[in-house]
Amino acid sequence: MSGPDVMFPEEQRQISSVCQRLHRDANAKAVLLIGRDGQPIAEAGEVGEIDVTSLSSLTAGNVAATGGISKILREKDFTSQFHEGEKTHVHITLVAGRAILVVLFDERSSLGLVRLRVRKAAEEMARLFEQVAKKAASGTGPSILNEITDADIDKLFND
Repeated sequence: MSGPDVMFPEEQRQISSVCQRLHRDANAKAVLLIGRDGQPIAEAGEVGEIDVTSLSSLTAGNVAATGGISKILREKDFTSQFHEGEKTHVHITLVAGRAILVVLFDERSSLGLVRLRVRKAAEEMARLFEQVAKKAASGTGPSILNEITDADIDKLFND
């Protein structure tokens, strides 16, 4: 699965809240949640100076390549990775096999603290993804068709 197939507004808000809390509790620079297809889902922290789209795509590629390595080594999956830089460190974790959680941090935090906080956040996100999947399967989520008005349709065909 490449990521959550659908995302309802309430769950999107909750996932963003989990990212905000992780950013704060891990004393991170930034937190990104991306789909396995490389599409950004949520973000928190200092992302203004970051090309989030490129970082998301490259991280998804990195995770895919690491998945290939795990298969060669007959491992199920490598669920987390850590890259240590001079100024910024990157912790990458698979969340429920559906998304990739990226935490950027520096000397204000530690790998131990990040790993501890990521574990809790990933569990919470996995529950939210399961909630979204159940809601989508039952058809109880809001329909995008409810948001389209007759005026929207008229505009579309009158152009």
